[in-house]
Amino acid sequence: MKPSYLSVPIRSDKLSLSVQIKEQLAHRQTEFQTIDIYDTEAFSRILTLDGHIQLAEIDEAVYHEFLVHLPLLSVPNPKSALVVGGGDGGVLREICKHSTIEHIDMSEIDLGVVEESKKHLPFISNGAFEDPRVNLHIADAFEFVKRATRKYDLIVVDSTDVYEDEEGGISEQLFTSEFYKDCLAALSPEGFIVTQADNPVFCPYSLEHIIGVYQTIFPAAGDYFAAIPSFGGYSAFVWGSHGNNIQERYPSERAEGMDFKKLNRATYEVAFTRP
Repeated sequence: MKPSYLSVPIRSDKLSLSVQIKEQLAHRQTEFQTIDIYDTEAFSRILTLDGHIQLAEIDEAVYHEFLVHLPLLSVPNPKSALVVGGGDGGVLREICKHSTIEHIDMSEIDLGVVEESKKHLPFISNGAFEDPRVNLHIADAFEFVKRATRKYDLIVVDSTDVYEDEEGGISEQLFTSEFYKDCLAALSPEGFIVTQADNPVFCPYSLEHIIGVYQTIFPAAGDYFAAIPSFGGYSAFVWGSHGNNIQERYPSERAEGMDFKKLNRATYEVAFTRP
């Protein structure tokens, strides 16, 4: 019997990864998107939404640790966080490692992602959904942030990309000036907002657009990078704040005892070198 392969796009139909599948664990069509979870030879378990890889077991720790901790380790005494999207629970898992955090809101539009991830990818959230500090809101993040009354020390936008060959995606309005103006209003004076910004080698237009919006909205903004094989080699991240900068030297005392898998002094500091 011939092995089965899954082709996942990196840049539209111009570049893709071909991954050998051992087993399909889940397939679900929700009101918003198609959710698939596979067990693969190269990446172990992967989650795809509308055919695009959102995470892979082999390197998800890189994505989630870099997305969360580079900004959060630069906030002196973080108390509250907001996660936009992130229904797999990886961002929650990393935020929960910070003992000073007292309140976490998550606004995820698709309950199906949460349910399928908890069932087939429980190691991603690692119990974070049951943490008493976590408040899950199945809601449109655009409206949730607009109506926010709390100030957050960290806002993580862990949504799907706006792909160049697709229109009307559920994340499209989350990359607009209007959304980020609302985020600025919900951000604490010393807080940071951060988002993934696609593959900077093959999709540089995503990074250019997002950092352009951030530089327009936020008094301070910047980017950093991480090597993530399942995303085609690299992932870019963009941050914004009321004026503070992410520190580019590894905060050893803050990070001590936080049980990182991929984040250390070397990987932290090389993140600020453009690939």
